[in-house]
Parts: sequence; structure tokens; C-alpha cells
Amino acid sequence: MFLEKLALYNFKNYREVLLDFRDGIHCVFGRNGSGKTNLLDAIYYLSFAKCAFGNSDQQNICNGEEQFVIKGVFQNESRSEVVCSYQSGRKKIIRVNEKETPKLSGHIGKYPVVLIAPHDIELIWDGSELRRKFFDSLMSQVDPVYFENLILYHHYLKQRNGLLRISADRGEVDRDLLETYDQQLIPLGQVIFEKRKIFVGQFSLPFSEAYRFLAEGTKEQISIQYQSELGETDFKTLLERNLSRDLQLQRTTTGIHRDDFDFRLDDQELKRYGSQGQQKSFLIGLKLAEFKMLQDYKTKKPILLLDDIFDKLDDLRIQKLIQRVADGTFGQLFITDARADRSREIIKKAGLKAVSLLVENGNVNPG
Repeated sequence: MFLEKLALYNFKNYREVLLDFRDGIHCVFGRNGSGKTNLLDAIYYLSFAKCAFGNSDQQNICNGEEQFVIKGVFQNESRSEVVCSYQSGRKKIIRVNEKETPKLSGHIGKYPVVLIAPHDIELIWDGSELRRKFFDSLMSQVDPVYFENLILYHHYLKQRNGLLRISADRGEVDRDLLETYDQQLIPLGQVIFEKRKIFVGQFSLPFSEAYRFLAEGTKEQISIQYQSELGETDFKTLLERNLSRDLQLQRTTTGIHRDDFDFRLDDQELKRYGSQGQQKSFLIGLKLAEFKMLQDYKTKKPILLLDDIFDKLDDLRIQKLIQRVADGTFGQLFITDARADRSREIIKKAGLKAVSLLVENGNVNPG
């Protein structure tokens, strides 16, 4: 699969851009702040119907405008045109071949994309929420039912939390309504827990292989340990046991929304005891495993987006990553870099060819 055409209208700093791509490597050059990352974010948006970097849809509209439109044409077994649009005050619209997609779960995973960006290191450094989002995003692409269950779980969780806040204000609990929400949450939480547990086991093999490729010759033992209270006690019992605490804190303090994925190195916490090099290898290993899982599940290579990562990786890890590019592991690849000479030299040494694009003042030209 590859992206053949991309059109942007009033998206971030792009008023109007029309681009043609081919299957292969594309290097996007330009000064910091020129819009290189915005270009990758547009490609990401076509896959996920949202930005990679947390912007709201309103923030994505070019200054002074009322809406944005992103159009992409993908080549796979057949040709598909995907259009994502948003107008201020209205819901976003996703169309595939001029037919509106009624549910997001019906779109996620059809056009798989893997992004590697500098902020990804927060997966290791930050709290559990980012690690849950990483695995939930990947699992949602390969399992639409998982995605539907996750949406429903958070819907009922939001309602339960609202009831807890009202109950705290009134000093009494509507037990019948609380039980109704619990009856919806419990089976959803149990199913999500079981699927996460199975998926982590499947993910561990390609992840371990990727890490050992990056850290060649290492004898380090690396692992991902899924941590959930549901592994020790059933969800119904947990909710009943924690009700007093939930009422006091006005939120649901137990459930799969509190799960974590513990990254371990030689049976120690990676973010505390791992060196910078080990953490970077772990992170790139996660992303390479994400690529492999998507490729295996979707039977096509995802588009790979590398956003300014050459500034964050050392020469060894850059060499290893480009080695994977050279051996044909990846399909279509987009690389952004503020230093054009660096990327050109890396590509040349690997014996590869790439299309160069230069971003300046919201315009994209051959570079």
C-alpha cells in the first residue's frame, strides 16, 4: 500500500497544496517551523481521522478560515480516495470513494500508518496513559471489535464518573443507576483485559527480535509486563470493594483504564535503570514491532513516517534503522529533516534513492 496523491486545503499552515508521491522514500526538508511535521500529520490524519500530536480539529484550521480538507489517494489492490474534512461547529466527516463513513471504527486500520517522532520517548518516561494509548491504538487498527468495546467502555465510565460526582454533591447514591452502569462496564472491561493480555504475548516476539537487531550482541533481557488489577480479582468485586473510595474521590479508581504496560530491562524498570541508548533501542523496537504486527494482521506494509528522528538517535541506531529500509522491510517511507545534507548522505551511503521535497512558507516544491 502507498499514498499516491495528497491534497491539503486550509490545514494548519497549508492554504492549498497538491502533491504526487510514488512507492518508495520521500525526504521532506525545510527549516524548523516550516511545516514538515504538519505534512506528516496530514498523512497520519487520513489513517486515524485525528492528528498525531494532540491538536483539536479546530486548531488544525488555517488562520482566518472556517474549515480544512485533507484528501488522499491510496494504492493497494484497488485505488481509494479518502477525504477528511472539518468545519467549525460541526462534526468531522470521513468519506471513502465519495461514501461517508458512519463509524470511526469502520475506518481505523484500513490505511495503516506508523509514526516515529521525537516525543515518542515519553512512552518510556511518562505515566501509564501514554502506554495504554500506544497499545490501544495498535489493537484498534487490527481488531475493530476491540475498538468498539473500548469506545463503549469509556462512554459508560464517563457516565459512572458523572454519577459519582452528583452523588458526592447530594450525599446519596442512586444505587439502581450505579448498578446499571456497572453491568455495562463489567463485561466490557473483562473482554478488554483478556484481549490486552493475549495481544501483549503476541507482540513480545517481534519486539524482542527488533530490540536484538538494534542492540546487536546484547545479552540484556527485555520484556513488557501487562499490569492490571483484573489479573488478580474480577471486575465486579473490584468495583464493589472500591465504591467508598470512588465516592470520596468522585471517579472510578479501578478498571482497565488504570492498566499499565511495564517496560523491563534485566527485570528492572527501564525508565529508572536503562541508559539513554537502551531506552532508544527499546523505543525503536516498539515501533518496529508495531510495524510488523500491522503488516502481519493487515497483510500489507504500513506507511512509515519518520519525523526529525535523526536529531534524537545516535549513528548506530540510525544505521540499523536505515539497514531495515535498505533490505526492503518497509514500503513507502517519509522522512523529515531540517538538515538536508545529513539525510542525503545517510540515504546515499545505504545505496538508496529518494524523492526530495522542500517546504517553505506553506509551499512544497521539489528539493
